[in-house]
Amino acid sequence: MSKRDYYEVLGVSKSDDEKAIKKAYRRLAMKYHPDRNPDDEEAAEKFREATEAYDVLTSSDKRAAYDQYGHAGVDGQAGYGGGGFGGGAGGFGDIFGDVFGDIFGGGGGRQHDPNAPQRGSDLRYRLDLNLEEAVHGTTVSIKVPTLVECDSCDGTGSADNSKPVTCSTCGGHGQVRMQQGFFSVQQTCPSCHGRGSEIKNPCRKCHGEGRVQEQKTLSVKIPPGVDTGDRIRLTGEGEAGANGGPAGDLYVQVSVRQHNIFERDGRDLYCEVPVSFVDAALGGELEVPTLDGRVKLKIPAETQTGKLFRLRGKGVKPVRGGAQGDLLCRVLVETPVNLTERQKELLREFQDSMEDTQGHHSPKKNSWFDSVKKFFEEFKN
Repeated sequence: MSKRDYYEVLGVSKSDDEKAIKKAYRRLAMKYHPDRNPDDEEAAEKFREATEAYDVLTSSDKRAAYDQYGHAGVDGQAGYGGGGFGGGAGGFGDIFGDVFGDIFGGGGGRQHDPNAPQRGSDLRYRLDLNLEEAVHGTTVSIKVPTLVECDSCDGTGSADNSKPVTCSTCGGHGQVRMQQGFFSVQQTCPSCHGRGSEIKNPCRKCHGEGRVQEQKTLSVKIPPGVDTGDRIRLTGEGEAGANGGPAGDLYVQVSVRQHNIFERDGRDLYCEVPVSFVDAALGGELEVPTLDGRVKLKIPAETQTGKLFRLRGKGVKPVRGGAQGDLLCRVLVETPVNLTERQKELLREFQDSMEDTQGHHSPKKNSWFDSVKKFFEEFKN
């Protein structure tokens, strides 16, 4: 039976490049492979035909011969005319690894040298601070679990300081190939874990890894003005590197706990100051807290709830520089509770004394009621 044109088999044109040919073959291979179509002779024949076409059209020499002489120029060169799909040289395993290697790791490409010096991993440590520590700065001691260089073998992993030998399982490649059905899968060598070499007499302390798990204590200087989300980098305090590589870094992540008096907003601090009914009406002087001690705050007469008083320079000095913030005290007029009968009587007398001049003493109240009255009149209309 005469063979079909290879370009027709793959559904490509003579001008298509190798990338287009590979894409076309991948589609047909996934569709017609015998593992997906058991006992289907037609699918098996289409798969064999597509594989033979792919082998010829992705080889520059074979493709040139085919383009010039047709099937006569490549008969006997295509590796899949009557053969199986084994993993030998030029077999299906190699083609499949080439076509599907970008998905399953079976392709060529550059391999990472597992024995090259590798930088250690960076670590992150969350540090909780109170507001005073964050604003004024402090020095804290932290304990960090990490991998450090084994002091027994000086990081070599060998008990007698001998050099590693080539891994007998992977032959020094660090990878082994396994055939699973029509998949050719490349995996990390289970014996040497990708290093390509083995230590015959491993260190007993680190078991040949060159690093051991330890908990080290570090002193961390916290600069004044840090806030939640700020990071402090400690160079070289992360995990030890492998194969003589440098250590990683440790990042201390700052988290400032909520304060029971102050609320921070950038460089400014806020606090609520309860003021008695009498002090708000007549005025007075109060002691208010700051992070540097107590200060006097003068409350003018007729102060209303929500009034903000700014104490300049009593906020936070930003860690990245700039002017120090302010402390803003928000007045909260407190209604008296647990009144005696006499005190209630005095308040009633006080209320009666203002009946004729209510608008003069409570301008906001009257303005609000006027707005409500206007709203309902407009609503009715």
